[in-house]
Amino acid sequence: MSIPFSNTHYRIPQGFGNLLEGLTREILREQPENIPAFAAAYFENLLEKREKTNFDPAEWGAKVEDRFYNNHAFKEQEQSAQEKSQTSGREDIPGNAEELEEEEKEESAAVKIQAAFRGHVAREEVKKMKSDKVKDETEEEKE
Repeated sequence: MSIPFSNTHYRIPQGFGNLLEGLTREILREQPENIPAFAAAYFENLLEKREKTNFDPAEWGAKVEDRFYNNHAFKEQEQSAQEKSQTSGREDIPGNAEELEEEEKEESAAVKIQAAFRGHVAREEVKKMKSDKVKDETEEEKE
């Protein structure tokens, strides 16, 4: 006797996927021999951190997922940020928006400069490595 397939779809709780991604990342990083014991230790460590810091990664993951899909989770935070700006006297006036844009441009320019410098340093290191390799090869040929 065969049992027909069910059309039942289980809903994954919000934040659960985030927890499993973290566990998976740590398993791939550590490569443990006993994965169930490692998972138990991982979740116990996570519980201890949650109790000490009052930060729940599952709750945070649920908010991030919710923001990704429908952007409702962070409305409270955005509203409280607007209230703070109004109470401090800095309402949304055009000058503040221009200042923020200017700061973003400056930050972007700084990042570009840093990236260019790092690229320059990396290229210099490659040149040095190549010249050292050529010197080693010529010294080996002389011997």
